[in-house]
Amino acid sequence: MLHAAATTRLEKSDAGMTTQVEFKFASYNIHLGIGRDGMFAPQRVAAVLGELDADVIALQEVGFGPGDFDMFGYLCTYTGYASVPGPTMPRPGGGEYGNALLSRHPVLGVRRIELSIPGREPRGALDVDIDCKGRRMRVVVTHLGLSPAERRDQITRLLSYLDTREATPTILLGDLNEWFLWGRPLRWLRRHFQRTPAPATFPSGRPVFALDRIWVWPRELLQRVAVHSTPLSRIASDHLPVTAVVTDYIR
Repeated sequence: MLHAAATTRLEKSDAGMTTQVEFKFASYNIHLGIGRDGMFAPQRVAAVLGELDADVIALQEVGFGPGDFDMFGYLCTYTGYASVPGPTMPRPGGGEYGNALLSRHPVLGVRRIELSIPGREPRGALDVDIDCKGRRMRVVVTHLGLSPAERRDQITRLLSYLDTREATPTILLGDLNEWFLWGRPLRWLRRHFQRTPAPATFPSGRPVFALDRIWVWPRELLQRVAVHSTPLSRIASDHLPVTAVVTDYIR
């Protein structure tokens, strides 16, 4: 089981004493546990999660049993985290494939957003409420499609859905597959979440493209975004994980 990552600090304000709480979020496309060397090595993915030591981890390209190997069950056991599966399609060898969320903090509620486009690979998003030390946070995990038209439709649907709910701190994480820096999907996301750092994460051996993103609303809660590049993470998957530190105040 991983150690606690959230940190706290007391602050004085006009309303009295508040606690500054810092949380670490991560997004990681694990490529079904197949590394850059072509080897299936789930233990390497698990070890990268140990390096991350994040409070909440969004995963993409996760295998779910009962196929040859239940990657989701393996990573749940390794971390000891609360877990939310988000399969989007069946696997040829049995089982399913898709997104997942792991959380050190209690899960309060789960919704699933359908993002599939006819004729394309099925896609979706997990929409999860988490109790982060008494503060309700909304975490949305996704993996968008490969075609520009597909991503435009999916981002439009996601943002429409986000705008229909109560004002709760929201973290959107995932592999957006967006190669075009000035394309409409990124412009729309910047308009909603404001400009956010985007370090390159793909390909993991020599990253050039910022495919994996973390967006936070309200923007002032976001302290920093970084790519997690270590000898292990550079081989365990074709994507590097991206992390974000989010700070909030709790009375």
